Amino acid sequence: MRSALHQNTSKCFNYTVCYTANGQCFLVLIPGLGCLGDTPQRKSIAIFYGSQTGTAEEFAGRLSKDAQRYGLKALVLDPEECDMEELARMGEIDNAMTIFVVATYGEGDPTDNAQEFYEWLQNDRDDLDCLHFTTYEHYNSMGRFVDKRLEEMGAKRVFEKGEGDDDGNLEEDFVRWREAFWPAVLSKYNIDIREIKRRLSSCIERQFKLVFLKDLPQDKLYTGEMNKLKSYITQRPPFDAKNPFLAPILVNRELHRAGNRSCMHIELDITGSKIKYDAGDHVAVYPTNDPELVEKLGSLLNVDLDAVISLNNTDEDSPKKHPFPCPTTYRTALLHYVDIASVVKTHVLRELAEYAKDFEHKEFLMNITDTTDQAKKQYQEWVLNPHRHVVAVLEDLPSLRPPLDHLLELLPRLQCRYYSISSSPKMYPNSIHITAVLVRWTTSAGRVQNGVATNWLSTKNPREGEVCRIPIFVRKTQFRLPFKSVTPVIMVGPGTGFAPFRGFIQDRHIQKSSGKAIGDIMLFFGCRNKNEDYIYEDELLSYSQDGTIAKLHVAFSRDQEKKVYVTNLMAENKESIWNVLDNGGHIYVCGDARIMGRDVHKCSRDHQSDQCACSFQ
Repeated sequence: MRSALHQNTSKCFNYTVCYTANGQCFLVLIPGLGCLGDTPQRKSIAIFYGSQTGTAEEFAGRLSKDAQRYGLKALVLDPEECDMEELARMGEIDNAMTIFVVATYGEGDPTDNAQEFYEWLQNDRDDLDCLHFTTYEHYNSMGRFVDKRLEEMGAKRVFEKGEGDDDGNLEEDFVRWREAFWPAVLSKYNIDIREIKRRLSSCIERQFKLVFLKDLPQDKLYTGEMNKLKSYITQRPPFDAKNPFLAPILVNRELHRAGNRSCMHIELDITGSKIKYDAGDHVAVYPTNDPELVEKLGSLLNVDLDAVISLNNTDEDSPKKHPFPCPTTYRTALLHYVDIASVVKTHVLRELAEYAKDFEHKEFLMNITDTTDQAKKQYQEWVLNPHRHVVAVLEDLPSLRPPLDHLLELLPRLQCRYYSISSSPKMYPNSIHITAVLVRWTTSAGRVQNGVATNWLSTKNPREGEVCRIPIFVRKTQFRLPFKSVTPVIMVGPGTGFAPFRGFIQDRHIQKSSGKAIGDIMLFFGCRNKNEDYIYEDELLSYSQDGTIAKLHVAFSRDQEKKVYVTNLMAENKESIWNVLDNGGHIYVCGDARIMGRDVHKCSRDHQSDQCACSFQ
């Protein structure tokens, strides 16, 4: 279940990624792996990740780094770039094992880069009898499928699968599994983990070497491109995550009529891009960090942000030459490529602790990044609760001044943000609409925290004579209206959860206007105050009057003494809801998954309707 804005919790750290040409054998790189000690036997680990927002990719990278610390080298592999038919041959390599770190996206779907792997696993086969594997998963359904199919295909389990839930503490879930995983693996390889931990206890490990580049022509520098140099100039379709389209902003207007909060309606021009979308799809936006935060970080570390740099992998055999596109400037890296606004993870703080000149600061960081319950509590109180990002950490620990290049190596990549598209291509074939609430709050430490993407979007206002562009791509989803236009539907979408339903309603309106019969739409919408944040009110009233929306239910939680929520209106109208479900209707929910999803499931379960089709986003 997802809300209109898919918050990105991804963290991508330094590691070796093997991007082979699509369809080529990844095993050719395995012979280059081996034990870093004196043992002649090679011990190889291939780590495959299925990642949509970067979290699973980051976890794979951290496992790879663990492997290197324990005297092993590992490959982190994107299944989209590999010939998975060669997976069975992994079992032919002595002391080899495979790890799968997979996420589930949308309604139990595989991530984009794991789609072909998912289809491959669905084939009837049993030729993985020599493969040794373990899995770690989050959002769970895809991981469970991978784990089940690997066993059915004959692969031999090395360690129990782990599961993480993004609605809980995903980081803690992963750390707990990892703590149990490595002793089991090292025992299998007869490696003494205590000796390795002792040897590495005081090491500052670097995977990338800083190189300053003087007199490099400007056209040789990356300026924010995701993959190919000058791709923002050439702009050739097809457009995707590695080749986003620079979409001109046509409209950026305020939807709230009063109050101290803000909600933006943004229209993006896709004319000539060959981008196709359907109502219910997502648009991904690549934001940039707050320039003020970037300047503050540069000042704290006393660096020239306009210096031209390249971070080069110290492992010459690694196919991943840089942690992000290089050469570039410190400023560009901090603006476009690394995440400086999210809370700092424990493993980053632990490495940074070595740079603290004040012993108390170093000891403090080492203590809160330990694995004890007390350490977890301290980390929760000092980092998570006040949302301390890296700049805040450096401000509060003045003796901590790491080299900026090492910080760039440690920090996760800045990820795109996914928004539910709030328009229909039937009504707007040449534009994509976004509905986004401006995220801004004051932390418990008294700092003002700005949402990276929405605050960046709030500055993108088209002016006469100027073209304002942002990098985007479209991700297809399974969130769709019923195939038959006469099927009745119930839509539950408070706040910006209404976003995808605006596109659905536009779809049905166009069908109705063309003379096609449409089923009843029952919409449950909610906001705080009618005169402040009732977004798209005029549109909804118009659709209600012309019959596109059969029943419009709006809850205003703060317009009266007793608060009224969407769930209250659903309870009051349960007979109408049940009638729709009994007649083969579909119910759609977009908003707070834990609250909305629970209540809708309860409604359908109480009625015991076997005709109900529920879709969540």
